[in-house]
Amino acid sequence: MSRRGGGGPVPPEHSCTELSCMLEPAADQGSAPPPGIAADAGSRGAGSFFEDLFSRELLRYLGPGFVVTIGFIDPGNWATNIAGGSQFGFQLLWVVSLSTLMLIFLQHLSAKLGIVTGHSLAANVRLHVPRWLSWFLGATIAAACVATALAEYLGAALGFNLLFGLPLWIGAPLTLGLVYLAILGQQYHRLERLILIFLAVIAGCYIIELFIVKPDMLQAAPHWVIPEVSSASILVALGMLGAIVMPHNIYLHSNVIQSRDWDVEPARRSRLMHFELADTTLSMGMGWLVNSAMIIVAAAVFYTAGVEVTSIEQASQTLEPLVGAAAQLIFGIALLAAGLSSSVTASLAEANIVTGYLGRPEDPRTRTYKIGLVVLTLPAMVLIAVGLDAYMALIVSQVILSLQLPFTIIPLLWLSRSRRVMGGERTGTVTSLVGVLVAALIIGLNVFLLYTTFLGG
Repeated sequence: MSRRGGGGPVPPEHSCTELSCMLEPAADQGSAPPPGIAADAGSRGAGSFFEDLFSRELLRYLGPGFVVTIGFIDPGNWATNIAGGSQFGFQLLWVVSLSTLMLIFLQHLSAKLGIVTGHSLAANVRLHVPRWLSWFLGATIAAACVATALAEYLGAALGFNLLFGLPLWIGAPLTLGLVYLAILGQQYHRLERLILIFLAVIAGCYIIELFIVKPDMLQAAPHWVIPEVSSASILVALGMLGAIVMPHNIYLHSNVIQSRDWDVEPARRSRLMHFELADTTLSMGMGWLVNSAMIIVAAAVFYTAGVEVTSIEQASQTLEPLVGAAAQLIFGIALLAAGLSSSVTASLAEANIVTGYLGRPEDPRTRTYKIGLVVLTLPAMVLIAVGLDAYMALIVSQVILSLQLPFTIIPLLWLSRSRRVMGGERTGTVTSLVGVLVAALIIGLNVFLLYTTFLGG
């Protein structure tokens, strides 16, 4: 987005972005990093942050985080959470807690990058990273987007199949058509409200499921904070990590955050940053609750009954004899809502990534943007059409996302630390160290996965 020119000259093709065109055009304000912002950034303490949580003005800034949240309660999460709960009971709940904490940290950095520079993460990588490295990073995130599209569209197709009996090869293209019309057919704020409705439906469905299955919450509670992993559970645990901390969501947040007006005097900027952090924390916290509910329901229904779940369809069919037809219907409704809404956000991210890395305008009216909405989805359509194992495809797709994460997190940390890019708003030493620890943990888990998979460790 060309609101600001933080961090270097902006190519003329960045004169219009997805959100500036869906909302209203904004003028470029030069190429220098935003001056003086940090002078006030740390002047308001933690107490003022909690005061801002109860400010009526906060309501105007809630929304972008919830749009991103829908991406990590998507069908890929369903597969990994059902696998985790049905195979290991409550044991992997800690993965959801740890992943969500890392997610809040990373999404906040991404949103801040978008606010300060006026550009998405993809555009910032293209502007500030050597061309060969930019192409490499672009190729890795493109591969991750294909895996994401596979999970989202396959999940929506499964939802259509469970509720209406449509075959997957019809449900997936139907979802693509609905997504295309939803994105190109309305303003961003209407799209945001639509996604919030879907999020409410999913959360509501799982609250009802919890009341139906009546899990032992006292038994589950310690597992939210006590880590436990083995060579048997590492694949599922890493899949859960990749399903929560998703590369395309990190890219997306730096773009959708620009749907709000951040061009204010430095004295007000730190307060608005509090609103962004509140939006991110509240929305990701809601995602934590929904993901936890998925695992708890799977553990209470399948693990306690000794049922090994090998497909989403089996999970749905098994619910009826174990806990009743209502649970099966609610499961299908929530899955369809998750698939449709996450397909919208995934396609928004894909268009942003394609146009950002190519240096083209993120304008929904342009041919490049329209192609960007679908080009990374087409391989997923082919895989769905050939009849791959849907359940395993969902889990493997999330592992692919986890393997890509370092190639998203490291550029984000570097850009956030760069004075040339962020000016006085660059991250401090402590924040940078936390970022390094997060990246090291994810890389370490990936190495462990590769070791146990290929060397039998």
